[in-house]
Amino acid sequence: MATVAERVGLDPERLWGVGVVALLVALVGGSLAFPRVVYDGFIWHYFWGPVQADANSAVCAVRAGGVTQYLDSASACAAAAEPVAYPGYTLVSEVGYMVTLIIALTGVVFLLRRLDIGEDPRFFFALVPFMFFGGAFRVVEDANDTPGVADALITYPLNTLVISPVIYVTVFAITLVAVVGAVVAERRGVIGDYMKLLFGVGSAVLAVTLGYLLWAGLTGAQGATFYPQVLLVILAGATVAAAATWWLIERFKPEINAGTGRIGLVVIWGHAIDGVANVVGLDWMTALGAGNNLIPKHPVNKAVVDFTVSTLPEPIFAITGGAWPFLLVKLVAATAVVWVFDEQIFEESPRYAILLLIAVLAVGLGPGSRDMLRATFGV
Repeated sequence: MATVAERVGLDPERLWGVGVVALLVALVGGSLAFPRVVYDGFIWHYFWGPVQADANSAVCAVRAGGVTQYLDSASACAAAAEPVAYPGYTLVSEVGYMVTLIIALTGVVFLLRRLDIGEDPRFFFALVPFMFFGGAFRVVEDANDTPGVADALITYPLNTLVISPVIYVTVFAITLVAVVGAVVAERRGVIGDYMKLLFGVGSAVLAVTLGYLLWAGLTGAQGATFYPQVLLVILAGATVAAAATWWLIERFKPEINAGTGRIGLVVIWGHAIDGVANVVGLDWMTALGAGNNLIPKHPVNKAVVDFTVSTLPEPIFAITGGAWPFLLVKLVAATAVVWVFDEQIFEESPRYAILLLIAVLAVGLGPGSRDMLRATFGV
C-alpha cells in the first residue's frame, strides 16, 4: 500500500514541511480574517491567555474587544464573559500541546537524519544537562513569581519565556542551537568531538542558572531561601531508589534493560528524582526544617495523595504521608518504558529510539528537577 508521501509525490521531509506551513497559514490567516473567533476564541482562550494570566500573577485574564484585562478576584472571573483564561492547562490545550510535540519530534527526527547524528548513545548523555537546565530555568520564574516579592528579575512580557508551556519552546530552542552549533564546529575542524562541546554547553547554562538560584537563596533575593538538606535528601533518595530498582531488574529480569543499557538506568533515576521530590516536598519539608510542606499542583500528584488519604488509616498516614505511592508509580512506569525499548528497536531505528528515550527522560527529569529545586530554594 502506498504511503501518503508516495501518493502526493513528496518525500516525508517535504510533506512534513508542507503540513507545518499549511497549519501556520490556517492559524495566522484565520486570526487575521476572523480575529474574534480564531484568535480570541481559540488561540488566546486555550493557549496564550493562560500564559498571560500566569505571567501577570492574575486569577484570570479576560479578552474583550481585542483587549486583554487581568482580574484578581475569583468572583469577577466567574462573572466575566468568555473568553476567560485561567493559569494552567485545559483539555483542549493539552491535546494541542501533544499534537505540537508529535509534530516537533517528527521534525527533529528529520533534522537529526539530515545532520547524520543521533544514533550514538552518547548523544543521549550529552543532552542530560539540558534537561536539568529546563527544570532549573523554570524555578527562576518561580522565584520571580513568589507572592509579596517586588524585586523580580524578569517581568512581563519576558517572563512568558520561562512559564509553562512556553518554557519548553525556549529550552528546546536553546538546545537546538547548541546541537547545530556543536555539529557545525566539529565539521569545520574547530573541535574534535561535538558531543563533548554539547555536554559542556549544557553544563554551562545549567551552572549559570544554578548560580543565580544559589545567589538568590543565600541573599534572600526574590524571597528565596536555601535548604541544602532538602537537595541532599532528594538526590540521595532518588539514587537509592533507582539503584534498588536497577538491582532488582538485573537480578530477576535482566532482559528488561537488555536494549537500553546504562540509558535505562538514567531514565529510571530521572523519574526517581521526580517521585522523591514529590514525596519530600509534599510530606517531609517540615520534618527537614525547610518550611511548610508544599501543595500538589498537578492532577496526577493530587489524585495519588487523595487516594492515599482515603485508603490509609489516619495513624499510618500521619507517619508515612500521602505522596509515597507516586514514587512507586514513577519507578514502575519508567521500568515499563525501558522494557519496551528492546534490542530489536535499537537495531531497526536507533536514532528514533534514542530520541524517544530523551523525551521520556525529559518528562520525568524536567518537572522533577524543578520540584527538587523549588523545595531547595523555598520558592
